[in-house]
Amino acid sequence: MQNNKAVILVVDDDTAHRTMLKAHLGGEGYEIVEADDGDVAIHLAREREIDLVLLDLKMKRVGGMEALEAIQTAKPALPVIIITAFSSVGNAVEAMKKGAFDYVTKPVDAAELALTVERALSFEHLQRENAALKERLGEKFDFGNIIGSSRPMRELFETLALVAPSDATVLITGESGTGKELLANAVHQNSHRREGPFIKVNCAALHENLLESELFGHEKGSFTGAAEQRKGRFELAHKGTLFLDEIGDMSPTTQAKILRVLQEGEFERLGGIKTIKVDVRLLAATHKDLQQMVTAGSFRQDLFFRLSVVPLEIPPLRERPEDIPILTEHFLKKYSVKNRKDIRSLHPESLEALLAYAWPGNIRELENTLERAVILCLGEQITLQELPAPVRKAVESNERPFALRPGHSLKEMEKDLIRVTLVQTDGNRTRAAEILGITRQTLQNKLKEYKLG
Repeated sequence: MQNNKAVILVVDDDTAHRTMLKAHLGGEGYEIVEADDGDVAIHLAREREIDLVLLDLKMKRVGGMEALEAIQTAKPALPVIIITAFSSVGNAVEAMKKGAFDYVTKPVDAAELALTVERALSFEHLQRENAALKERLGEKFDFGNIIGSSRPMRELFETLALVAPSDATVLITGESGTGKELLANAVHQNSHRREGPFIKVNCAALHENLLESELFGHEKGSFTGAAEQRKGRFELAHKGTLFLDEIGDMSPTTQAKILRVLQEGEFERLGGIKTIKVDVRLLAATHKDLQQMVTAGSFRQDLFFRLSVVPLEIPPLRERPEDIPILTEHFLKKYSVKNRKDIRSLHPESLEALLAYAWPGNIRELENTLERAVILCLGEQITLQELPAPVRKAVESNERPFALRPGHSLKEMEKDLIRVTLVQTDGNRTRAAEILGITRQTLQNKLKEYKLG
């Protein structure tokens, strides 16, 4: 967000303090609107285009708490930062429970204020982006059980919304457990073929001869055991969608036959001479590097180009840790209902462990972990005890990448968080800044401050 486009409403009945805040924030490039009491702030928030409110708690006519509630009612998405004396932090925390974004204490530190304002505006910008995305896609696209609010997932959702209504062949790539089948199902359900069949085949689960029979069908007597004619998956998927999972495990012979169907829309059953024409949309998925397989000669280049008309890559969970809390909440609800348990939340240490763990098995491993935890849990909160040993070790190890450690300063925690985020992004500072909700320049400044550069 460009600072000169952000309008901040500064609300304080102390003229000198308000002037000081205006000077600090004006120097950062923000446009400042002033109010000397809560009643004026409520009116301005309702009538003007405001991006952020900086609100003092104690004022003569209408206090900050009352003003906050009125502003929240009028504009629920408008972020509010509370200004309070250090002795009244409890009131500021109460305000946050009622919807305030954050608070700063008097005397206000200019650097801390700038950082808090930047985070709040980034959050507000993200909310508006999400609202616009939902408005554009809301009734047009149902993402089903695909969950994620991170930037990579939002970009994936936008691409999906454009691709699904077409008849383009889609190649879905991603590590095992990332949800490739869910993605394929979402493409089908949001296409004009959704009333037609959605047929799935796991190419890795069948021997070459069985796979050909499964895909193209066979005539009676075409091989030992073929006691009757059988339709293949391509025929069964006519007017619908065929999803070939783990297509990288397919033999060169079968690859050639698949290519023919894609090019000409026709094939013959095993042992048959009749040419069968079908109208099928093909979706394919693999955890392998098909481009590398093409170079090695184990996958046909012409088929690769045919399959990857629209390539969709699902990022591994370790590259989008900000999605872990929302996924965790989803699975907790799902398995609490399934197992008739009243589990309300995770203990903070448990969530910390989930965030610290690398998740080589991706979402499937996270789901299995939480199902196990729900089954073992005897109380209302998942503790470390209910998590598997590898996950516990991620937080119990003295060398764990990030931990919430009581007794350490906020600056020490911030330094740790920046460090682990850079590790998770393989040193990509732009991506790290996005995850942390700050600008790249702010991250650069922090790296210098903490000597992490």
